[in-house]
Amino acid sequence: MQARITDLPALARDGYKAMLDLEAFLGRSGVPASTLELVRIRASQINGCGFCLDMHAHDARKAGETEERLWSVAAWRESPYFTDEERAALALTEAATRLADNPDGVPDEVWDDAADHYDESSLAALVMAIAAINAWNRVNVTTRQIAGSLRR
Repeated sequence: MQARITDLPALARDGYKAMLDLEAFLGRSGVPASTLELVRIRASQINGCGFCLDMHAHDARKAGETEERLWSVAAWRESPYFTDEERAALALTEAATRLADNPDGVPDEVWDDAADHYDESSLAALVMAIAAINAWNRVNVTTRQIAGSLRR
């Protein structure tokens, strides 16, 4: 596979910077970094974005995430490795990423569970994190960015 665009940050400088500014906000949001990485990994799995999946799995490992949890993100419902808060964030991630699968959008029970575990500010940041990774996935899948290319 070959990337369709090799220097997106230079070609879409202002747009790329805006997305990086959003990522900086998320880093300051108070949502645990491990939760943000799990959200990014799960959305990237759903969207088939090898570039983001590779990057965020490596970032999570560098931040101390365990192999068992990384291996189990795709099967988080059947795995004992996640907290109730993380499960709520992962359910919200799936529902918001798969909007076309539900005619009513994000089900109330998914939203309510997330709202039971996160205050309004953290919940807003989670929504932004889910939107951001879905945008990154679409950019990278569309332009065929190569998994692992950032480490080369």
